[in-house]
Amino acid sequence: MNFGLTKSANTLTNFMGTSFLLALVGGFLADTYLSKFMACTLFASFELLGYALLTMQAHFEELRPAPCNGGQVTDPTRCESATSGQSAVLYIGLYLIALGAGGVRAALPALGADQFDPKDPEEAPKLSNFFNWFFFSLTTGAIVGVTLIVWVGENKGWDLAFGISALAVLLAVSVLILGKRFVLVAAMRNRHLETPKPEDALYEKEGINGEILKRTNQFRFLDKAAVPSSANKEQAYNSTDPWRLCTTTQVEETKILIRMLPIILSTIFLNTCLAQLQTFTTQQGNTMDRELGEFKVPASSVPVLPLLFIFLMIPLYDRVFVPFARGITGVPSGVRHLQRIGVGLVLSAASMAVAAVVETRRRNLAIENDMVDSLLPLPYSVFWLGFQYCIFGAAEFLTVVGLMEFFYSESSAGMKALATGISMCSSSFGYFLSSVVVEVVNRLSGGWLESNNLNRVKLHYFYWLLAGLSVVNLGVYLVCASWYKYKEVEDQEEVEMVVA
Repeated sequence: MNFGLTKSANTLTNFMGTSFLLALVGGFLADTYLSKFMACTLFASFELLGYALLTMQAHFEELRPAPCNGGQVTDPTRCESATSGQSAVLYIGLYLIALGAGGVRAALPALGADQFDPKDPEEAPKLSNFFNWFFFSLTTGAIVGVTLIVWVGENKGWDLAFGISALAVLLAVSVLILGKRFVLVAAMRNRHLETPKPEDALYEKEGINGEILKRTNQFRFLDKAAVPSSANKEQAYNSTDPWRLCTTTQVEETKILIRMLPIILSTIFLNTCLAQLQTFTTQQGNTMDRELGEFKVPASSVPVLPLLFIFLMIPLYDRVFVPFARGITGVPSGVRHLQRIGVGLVLSAASMAVAAVVETRRRNLAIENDMVDSLLPLPYSVFWLGFQYCIFGAAEFLTVVGLMEFFYSESSAGMKALATGISMCSSSFGYFLSSVVVEVVNRLSGGWLESNNLNRVKLHYFYWLLAGLSVVNLGVYLVCASWYKYKEVEDQEEVEMVVA
C-alpha cells in the first residue's frame, strides 16, 4: 500500500491490539446470545470475508496503488500513495479479520475446554493438557504463516497467499460444522423411540451450569446485593428482578472479576515487551550477518526462532514436566496457574536483560569496525538474537497459556468465553501501551530511539529500562497473586438439603 514505516507500524499494532480487544465482544456474545459453537462459526465467517477481501485487493490492480518505482515510500515522485478508497478496502479487510479472529480467540478455547469435567479425576488433568496443545496448534499455524505464507506472498503474489489463508479458514469452519452431524445422525437412528416424560429421563452428562459458588470474605460490601430489602422476605426471594436482589453466586462472580483485574493488569507489560521484540529485534536482524552456509536468512523470518522453540518445548512440558510436577504437588496441571504465570514474568524480564547485552555487543562492533553508517552486515551472527527470542518464547507460552487456563478455571460456568476474552485483553493493552512507552521514552530521554540508523540510537538503554520495569512489574504481580483467593464451589447435594 506504499505506507511509510511509521504508518505501517501503527497499522500493525492497531490491528493486533484491536483483534485481541474484540475477543471481549466474542466472549460476551458466546456466553449470552450465542452458544460457543455458533460464536466460533459466526466469527470465523467474518475472518473468511476479511481474507477474501484482501485476496481481491491483492489480485485486482484497481484496488491497490502501483508498486514504487525504485524509490522510497516517502518519495512522492516515485511512489503512488493509496487512495482513500483503496485504504478503505484494506482497513475493512483487516478489521473483518480482527473481528473474526478476536471472536474465535474467546469462544474456541472455552468450547474445547467445556468438553472436560474438572471434577472428574480422570478428565481434570486433560483440561490442562488441552490448553497446552491448543497453544501448540496456534504455534504450528504461526510457523506456517511466517515461513510458507510469507514465501508464497513474496515469490508468487500476495493474492495467492491471502487466498491460501482464506481457504484454511474455510476448511477450519467446515470441520467445525461437521461436528454437528453426529447429533443429526443419532436423532435419525433413534427416530422410532418415544421421547420419555419427564424430559429428565433423556441421556445427559452432569454439567457445571448449575454450580453454586461459596461465599468469600473479600469485598464484603458486595454481599449486600444478596440481602432482601423487602419486609416480606418470601416475596423478595421470589423476585426475578436482578436490580433488587442477586444470588450469592452472582455476587461471587462479581468478586471473581474484581480479583482477576489486578492479575490481568500485571501481565500487560509482558506483551509490551513482546511488541518491542517484534519491531526492534527484526530491525536488528537487518544489520547482522544472516548467512547460514549458502543460504541467507530473511530478516522477516527471524521471529520463527521462538516459535520453533515453543514447538519443541510444549511436548516436553506437557509430557515430562507436568506429570513429574503433578506427582509432587498433586495439582492436575503440575503447578498452579498463578505460579506458572509468575515464572513467565521472570523469564520476560530475563529476556529483556539478554536483549540489552546482545544489543550492546552489536552496537560496539559497529563502532569498533567503523560501520556505524555502513549498510553492510556487521560481523555478528543474527542467531545471537535467538537467545532473547527463545527465553521470551518460553515466557509467552507459560504466561499466555497460564492466563487462559486461569481465567477459564476461575470463572463461573456462565462466563467461560467472556473470561477467556478478558485474558486476551492483556495482549491488546500491551500492543497499545507499546506505542505509548516508545513515545514517552523518546521525549524523556532526548531521543534514544529517534534515528532511523539503529547503530546511532540507544536501543540497549531501552532494553535495560524494559528489564528494570519488568522486575518492578513482577513485584506488583507477586503482591496481587498472594492476595488472590481461588474460587470454591458448593456441593450441589448439600445445598439442596439445606434448601429442603
